Amino acid sequence: MSFLDSSFDDENYFYDQSKNIDDEIRKCKEHILASGIYDCTESVEDLIQVCIEKEKFNDAFYFINLLLETFPYNSEYWLQKGNIFNAVGNFEEAINCFNKSLSLNPADSEALIDRAASEENLGLFEESKNSFETALSNDPNNEEATYGLGMLYQRQENFQQALVYFLKTIELDPEFSEAYYEIGFSYENLNNFLKALESYDKFLEFEPYNPNGWYNRGIVLVKMNKLEKAIESYDLAVAIKDDFASAWFNKGNALADLGRFESAIAAFKKSLDIDKYDEASSYNIANIYEELGDLINAIKYYTEAIKINDQYYEAYLARGFCYDSSGKYHLALKDFNKAISLSQDNAEAWYAKADLEYSLGQLQEAVESYKAALNIEPDNFEIWFNLAETFLEMGNWLEAMNAYNECIRINPLDAASFYGKAKINFILSKTQDAVDCLKSAFAIDPSIKTEFAKEYPEIKSSKLFKKLLGEI
Repeated sequence: MSFLDSSFDDENYFYDQSKNIDDEIRKCKEHILASGIYDCTESVEDLIQVCIEKEKFNDAFYFINLLLETFPYNSEYWLQKGNIFNAVGNFEEAINCFNKSLSLNPADSEALIDRAASEENLGLFEESKNSFETALSNDPNNEEATYGLGMLYQRQENFQQALVYFLKTIELDPEFSEAYYEIGFSYENLNNFLKALESYDKFLEFEPYNPNGWYNRGIVLVKMNKLEKAIESYDLAVAIKDDFASAWFNKGNALADLGRFESAIAAFKKSLDIDKYDEASSYNIANIYEELGDLINAIKYYTEAIKINDQYYEAYLARGFCYDSSGKYHLALKDFNKAISLSQDNAEAWYAKADLEYSLGQLQEAVESYKAALNIEPDNFEIWFNLAETFLEMGNWLEAMNAYNECIRINPLDAASFYGKAKINFILSKTQDAVDCLKSAFAIDPSIKTEFAKEYPEIKSSKLFKKLLGEI
């Protein structure tokens, strides 16, 4: 019924969704101006709640202030005003209202619980904890306060303590469905995946159409390496909520891990359709195309990811590898340089750039890039070995020798590094040193004898080589 009905009955007013909220607000204000607020307080209380739900906060404040002008010692109205301040994010004023409510009704657990929420939002962990604990001291069986303490500890990432309160919550109320969800989340973060799965299953018994429950269940099943079961959970999540981008994304990851690439691409594309700014979906699509050898589509989707996020280091690097494989070396080099500019402390981009420069015959530039990579990862065997090979090709024998020595430091059983040192010692006419290195190389990998014979046919038939063949 409208506030303008001549047969206005305050006790029977409940907001109907079919009504126009703006019309109802206007009629209520007109009625109050004409007749005062005394005969419609319950209707105003209902309307305030609707205003909060519809985010018409100015109107909510208007009505609650009218009530408080008339009934300044009503603790419930101060509580409601605090909740309006909470809704608009003014937590300091919310706390002031809750304190006023508590001064009028000190044992009101609801006011203490709501104050605790505001205190937590301000980062006042101890104050929030004290408010919850005071509520529990007044009412030890208050499941809302118990649950609130669990959430407080969970948001502090103290999952073990959070569990204590969540488990207590379901002791107090075995049908408190949200507590089962948070128990699952806490167990998941404690890597107790079996218990997490049991808790999510229990939650879903109460709320089978909750997409988040199926989604979190899928995440746990992935961690348990039950990918097919996880996909089933993600399917249920998106069946309930088709625009659940994260569920489509996670489904794509699970499908990709199973090698079902076409289906994975379809899932990622669905995620991208829902969230046009999801660079990770675009990147993953590109990654699969690259895995399938479809470099054209891989480059297309890496480029899309970069359009969404022009600071996407991994996308530049991956696209650079695709350009490199496609023979578009200068575009590859441009991407590697961009990746380096975005992440100076990442060896992979420097390493990729160095290998490309080596392929382009830019040996000195390659050396500098390898060194830059080694400044970040000084124990990376592959980079040291490629640097040694580059120095060897440049004729920089001593630097090459030092690089091979670093390789042997990292991997004392690398035959190729000993063989590289042997070649340099032959060049430097350090025959005995060369022989010692060859002995080490042949001992680790006898097949290097064949390689040596092909590379040094003039030495192959010498007495020295025959002696080596006999000794090893």
